[in-house]
Amino acid sequence: MTEKEAFVSESKVSGNQANIPAEIRRSLEIDDGDALRWRYEDGELTVDVVHKTTRTFDDWEPERYVDDGDETDVVEEHDAFGVN
Repeated sequence: MTEKEAFVSESKVSGNQANIPAEIRRSLEIDDGDALRWRYEDGELTVDVVHKTTRTFDDWEPERYVDDGDETDVVEEHDAFGVN
């Protein structure tokens, strides 16, 4: 989020959980598995986003898994699955 961006949003607290408004999640690129670090000091609350070190599929290289040069008859392979 740049210095000029500002959001005013509300979310409800349910038990000990609260939702993060979508525009804030998108702006801060908060994803599943990321953590929020809360700090309360001198009457001021701050929240830092701690992104997990890798994102889902970040290291996936499709060329490693696609087109190995071997042709496959998908129907034959499917029908033969589990047959002795």
